Parts: sequence; structure tokens; C-alpha cells
Amino acid sequence: MKHISVLLNESIENLNLNEDSIIVDCTLGFAGHSSEILKRIPKGKLYAFDQDEVAINFSTDKLSKIASNFEIIESNFVNLKEELNKRGVYKVNGILFDLGVSSPQLDESERGFSFHKDAKLDMRMNQKQSLGAYDVVNTYSYENLVRIFKVYGEEKYATSIARKIEKERSIKNIETTFELVDIIKSAVPEKYKRDKHPARKVFQAIRIEVNDELNVCEKAITDSLDLLEIGGRCAVITFHSLEDRICKHIFKSASEVPKELAKLPVIPDEYLPKYKIVGTFEPSQDELEYNNRSRSAKLRVIERIK
Repeated sequence: MKHISVLLNESIENLNLNEDSIIVDCTLGFAGHSSEILKRIPKGKLYAFDQDEVAINFSTDKLSKIASNFEIIESNFVNLKEELNKRGVYKVNGILFDLGVSSPQLDESERGFSFHKDAKLDMRMNQKQSLGAYDVVNTYSYENLVRIFKVYGEEKYATSIARKIEKERSIKNIETTFELVDIIKSAVPEKYKRDKHPARKVFQAIRIEVNDELNVCEKAITDSLDLLEIGGRCAVITFHSLEDRICKHIFKSASEVPKELAKLPVIPDEYLPKYKIVGTFEPSQDELEYNNRSRSAKLRVIERIK
């Protein structure tokens, strides 16, 4: 499996790993980040979340060759706190989220994530769930399609694309990614097609809807802050502005004094922030050159201080 982990060095460095750290990788994928974490915590423990069977099987084998002090949890990371608590884990030293779709998921045409490859409309990260891209495209109302294209894709031609989908599916169901790409292309102006691939934002919107990504992201990042030990860090890699905005807002709220108290000459200790923002990081020029998929990535890091 070819998968280049984005912002690998920056995320590993900023997790401040010690040999006995308890670390959670909320997005195991193909174990790029997890492998590097595991090498650095010989007396610690790695918990890694994923719901993709292909990724779990591949990564179990890969991590087993490094060490045995890890556990893969087959679950959506929205259940982060609940799953760790079940295992008697209430505090950890570091949590990592890599919120992008993994390269192998994009490259496996049958998964239906990519607008560059022809496949059945799918886009489920958890292949056991029932809702897939086919259902969204063929059963959602015109109004609902417009909403997800606008909100999750920030697509300016949302209405004309939704209208065209509605028209085409009334003749026959839309089955494949390329059928959908052709419909999108026919619904937008020529100039729009020249700038960037016209299906990019719509595919992103459908994928977010299928996997409920924004709600999952908000709950999981919020829960992750509660799980941190003092000195523990949470690192979040995002790939589009919607997720980044959620992360930025959660980190900002957690690291600031409540507005109504900010002007007091002395802030009572219990109202001082429990967290501080460590920083925001973007891929280096070198990384951009060898991994084109890193171009939209951003890493935000926060630390628990009290």
C-alpha cells in the first residue's frame, strides 16, 4: 500500500513523545504516523482507531513488526472517550487526528472516493454502514442536495448541479463516479472547468455527508481535550477549511479566558485556561514537492497546562 503520511515529522515532534507515553492515533489508516509513534514509546502504549477493514489488516501486520504494545480499536473515533474508558483508560499523553482520506482509499477505484477513477458511487469509510454516495445522489431531495453542496462543498454552482442531478436521475439512476462527473461538468460554465476539476467540491460534500465527518470531528476533538493529561498534546491535521474552522474554534475556546471575565484586573485561578495553543504548521516546500496531496494540509497543536 503506497501512502505518504502528511506532516509526519511536524506531528511526531509536536506530540512530545516519551518512552512511556500513552498515545492515541484516532486515524490509523495505513499506519504511517502510528509506526513512527510506536518506535518512540517502547514502554508506553498506542491505541489506534479505524473502521476500514483493509486498513486495519494492513496496519496490524505493519505495527506487529515494530512492537506489540499497541491495540487497534475497530470503531469510529467519535467513540474515542467511550472506547478508551471501556479499557480503563481515562487520561493519555497525546492524541493525533489526520482527517484526510488516505491515499489508498482514493487510489482503490472500487471505493468510489475519487472523481479521477470510474467506480460505483460509494465513499463509505466504514463499509458496514448502509448509507453511501449512491443513496445521497439518487434519493436526497433537490433542496437537500443544494444544502450539502453549499455547506460541505462551498460549491457556488450548487443549485444548477443539484437541478441537473435531479433531472438525470428521473431518467435513470446515477450509478458511477464518472456518470456523476459528467453531470457536474454539464451543469457548470466552461471557464469553471478550466480552473480546477469541477467535481472536486461536490465529491467532498457527498463524502462529508456519507461519513457525517463534521459532527464526528467536532465531538471527537472536544472529547480529546478532556482526555489529555497535564502536559499532554492534541495534534490535528486537516485538509479543508470546514474541518480546520471547527478545530480552530475548539482550540481557541479552550485556550482563552471567558469573554465576560477577560477585563477583570485579576482572573480567578479556576477561570484561567486549562490549555495553550502550541502552534499551526503547514507542509514544507520539500514535502509539497514530493507529496502533492499535502498542499491543503494544516496541523494545529494544543497542550493541556492545568
